[in-house]
Amino acid sequence: MQTKTDETELLYEGRWLRLVRRGTWEACERTHGGQGLAVLVVAVTPDDEVLFVEQPRAALGKRTIEMPAGLVGDDDGSDTLESAARRELVEETGWEPGRVEVLVMGPTTPGMSNERIALVRAWDLRRVGDGGGVGLESITVHTVPRAQAPAWLMQKQREGFELDLKLWAGLWMLEHALDGSRRD
Repeated sequence: MQTKTDETELLYEGRWLRLVRRGTWEACERTHGGQGLAVLVVAVTPDDEVLFVEQPRAALGKRTIEMPAGLVGDDDGSDTLESAARRELVEETGWEPGRVEVLVMGPTTPGMSNERIALVRAWDLRRVGDGGGVGLESITVHTVPRAQAPAWLMQKQREGFELDLKLWAGLWMLEHALDGSRRD
């Protein structure tokens, strides 16, 4: 596979994305905010309920179930992983974290996109609003008891929802440290 990064050919550029070719490989790149950097927030309420969001996704033509997430630098060039995680959690779910911890970061679809995502754990949540997103976002917030979360997700899939595969990584991170040991 040829991947000369010094020879990038622009194939198309829209408002949010561009399509490029490097050698014989085509890729999609984000053009705003943190240039492909996003956060996914793993959050559990004080009642031990996992926070999920449901929203329509135009690229899939379906509603999805995801964990709260968003782009770093979407609104502010000085955004950090932590500030983006806090903002997105409040906007999407109405829950504010007392603290956040960046767990791990890596590419989401390395064969086609420059997008990287950081899994961020939110701690010490307190309810500050209804959530639902901003602007044209049409987000429904779901709070699901942690012990029932996998079964609930599979039921949603049977109902026709698309499940973001990062959900499973987020659920794993609730129970485990990065080295695989169980959390207390």
